[in-house]
Amino acid sequence: MSLPTRTREIQLASRPSGAPTPDNFRLMEVDLPELKDGEILVRNTVMSVDPYMRGRMNDVKSYVPPFQIDQPLDGGAVGTVIASRSDEFAEGQSVLHGLGWREHAILPAARATAVDTSDLRDSSYLGVLGMPGLTAYAGLMAAAEFQPGDAVFVSGAAGAVGSLVGQIARLSGASRVVGSAGSAAKVERLIDLGFDAAFDYHDGSVRDSLKKALPDGIDVYFDNVGGDHLEAAISALNVDGRVAMCGAISQYNATEPACAPRNLALAIGKRLTLRGFIVGKYSDMRDEFLSVVGPWLADGSIQWDETVREGLENAPQAFIDLLAGANTGKMIVRL
Repeated sequence: MSLPTRTREIQLASRPSGAPTPDNFRLMEVDLPELKDGEILVRNTVMSVDPYMRGRMNDVKSYVPPFQIDQPLDGGAVGTVIASRSDEFAEGQSVLHGLGWREHAILPAARATAVDTSDLRDSSYLGVLGMPGLTAYAGLMAAAEFQPGDAVFVSGAAGAVGSLVGQIARLSGASRVVGSAGSAAKVERLIDLGFDAAFDYHDGSVRDSLKKALPDGIDVYFDNVGGDHLEAAISALNVDGRVAMCGAISQYNATEPACAPRNLALAIGKRLTLRGFIVGKYSDMRDEFLSVVGPWLADGSIQWDETVREGLENAPQAFIDLLAGANTGKMIVRL
């Protein structure tokens, strides 16, 4: 089989102001360099789009370097090794790596991880068994210091991370799990997943909806949204409550400073802990995560949803739609 000498990739054409548009992206055909010793050539089969990528489109210092203009974006991907100059991987093996947003990737073998796709879909390693899964588990158990009996509120609960947080909390002995989402269909899905209650944040104030669902308050808030959700949670948190600050998607496209939370002073008297976290801090928890969540996944106790778009050319719109809440579960792009 002859190897490809060219491939297609998505480049950052310009930095967005506010919500990204298709004009911020560019589909390009580029040459593939020859493999060097220790490298592998991977034909990507599925790639991830994730909310954190919006921050990387801004030219600001953060925990991860920004994307560069006229250069390809990157992110999680799974594919098949089609050529190898490394003893670590043979042709035909499936690997997880960080060079998505392109149809083929050349990378050092040390930057790839072998994955078994014989029993699970390749995309599971971008979702339930990948970064979102570990984020959900470590964020709940370590960042939020979850304890059995805690009442838990999850915002953005129908997304890749939030849907797993709620299920893990329930299976770990939460007294009550409540989620917020952006549509009636998503609310219905959360109930199917075992949430005790859920509400559409468009139906009224988050504070009122949360109080109705959890009149006795909450002990843990897993925050994927920020803004009015965080403000409502601060009001509802019990003494010694904890917040795992995973994301603030309500602010990612904002061009003006956020107006909420306006009640942060309540954290003093309530002795609240608000802990921001990045999943990389908890990479040493991966084995624990797999040992706990793996059996739940195998016996069907945990379910996971995907929203799938087809074709590299549709990856920018998939990302734009993700930020607008068009996904249920993990948004992926099949290549």
